[in-house]
Amino acid sequence: MKTSDFFYDLPQELIADRPLEKRDEARLMHIKKETGEISHNKFYEIVDILDKGDVLVFNDTKVLQCRLFAQKTDTKARIEFLFLNILNDFTAEVIAKPAKRLKIGTKLSLEKNETIEFEVIDEAEDDGIKTVKFSQNIYEILDDYGEIPLPHYMNRRADEQDNDDYQTVYAKEAGSVAAPTAGLHFTEELLEKLKAKGIKLLFITLKVGIGTFKPVKTDNPLEHNMHSEEYYVSKDTAAALNEALEAKKRIVAVGTTVVRTLESACVDGKIKSGNNSTNIMIIPPYKFKAVSALITNFHLPESTLMFLISAFYEREKILAAYKTAVDERYRFFSYGDAMFME
Repeated sequence: MKTSDFFYDLPQELIADRPLEKRDEARLMHIKKETGEISHNKFYEIVDILDKGDVLVFNDTKVLQCRLFAQKTDTKARIEFLFLNILNDFTAEVIAKPAKRLKIGTKLSLEKNETIEFEVIDEAEDDGIKTVKFSQNIYEILDDYGEIPLPHYMNRRADEQDNDDYQTVYAKEAGSVAAPTAGLHFTEELLEKLKAKGIKLLFITLKVGIGTFKPVKTDNPLEHNMHSEEYYVSKDTAAALNEALEAKKRIVAVGTTVVRTLESACVDGKIKSGNNSTNIMIIPPYKFKAVSALITNFHLPESTLMFLISAFYEREKILAAYKTAVDERYRFFSYGDAMFME
């Protein structure tokens, strides 16, 4: 199996750079795996599609305003920082673009406020990761000047509207550099309707990290290096999930981050609670241990997320479904439409 086996053609105009005004009016492609039947719905119709007794699992992570724009002190060359790991109040690991211009000892200042200065004090061998020391408290800098880290394929900088649009309505635990985008379609009203139908809503936390932005550059997918991400499953959530597994209730993951969390936390047929980390890459063939249905957005070609959904539903059938989505003019990626596979 090659990375190129997960490629599909996508017209540029189908990439969504803004969400719909009403989140739950996005389109929803519904796929029944057993029959291959595909139907086209509005996302709010998920209430009718799901069954009483289903368990819906969400990732309640919150996206940090963790993109900053800086300039080199000597040349005024513009540098983009994406914060990955805040080590202390004044030091952080960042992805810098362009990274080659930044060596240890390079001094910079904030684009929007030149009185805020910082310096590169260490660097990794690859991935453009730098360790940077700031002259002021990092959390205060991000609060005042940080931007929501929109994916680069949107070809624009984030604005005030994105501060709301790029968060789920149930976002709670700060720490991600990208949104769990399948959850962006849910509204408070829709969540209440799901509960009223008898669908159980549970929450885990996976802090989405650098892996979301890292393209697969190897011909062999198995040679791709997945970065580790932290996750947390509470005791109550683990107990409810194990009860559902024992009763053979359907566990529906809202997004691939939930899939990766539950599949990593499932050991010997039971979900383990607590803090942990995962670098799991799910790729065909894979036998799912916990998740039996999936709500997800449409993903980039040749990405680890295409690997995952191709493990959930056969690769050839996924690619055929994506061609249907293109033909039907679905909207793709983070602010785009959704798919439900059962």
